[in-house]
Amino acid sequence: MHLAAESGGGAGSFMPILMIALLFGVMYFMMIRPQQKRRKEAEQMQSALGPGDQVVTIGGLHGTVANVDDDTVTLEPSPGVQLRFARPAIARVVSSADRPEQIEETPEAEAEVDSTAGTGPDLRKD
Repeated sequence: MHLAAESGGGAGSFMPILMIALLFGVMYFMMIRPQQKRRKEAEQMQSALGPGDQVVTIGGLHGTVANVDDDTVTLEPSPGVQLRFARPAIARVVSSADRPEQIEETPEAEAEVDSTAGTGPDLRKD
């Protein structure tokens, strides 16, 4: 009978280890993982900055992006005033500037446009 009591006590010592592992698992999914996701989204936002974007810095300064370098962003809070900030100092983008897609035209495409320019009916009124 003495052996049966010891085997029950061994299973009881496994329970605190299981609870600690469960606690770490919950902490990971509730705290660490969302923080990593927010950091990744912030890095993507900061890498997509371009001239003309309306942004807010972590200090609350509103301005328009005038220039973007590797590590710095030049903001123009008012006309003629330019301030340099580190890229991580940009908290959020209020509105993005419309940047046209850069499409490289081939000489063949330009020739097609030129050849069809004079073939349509002349709709000008004299």
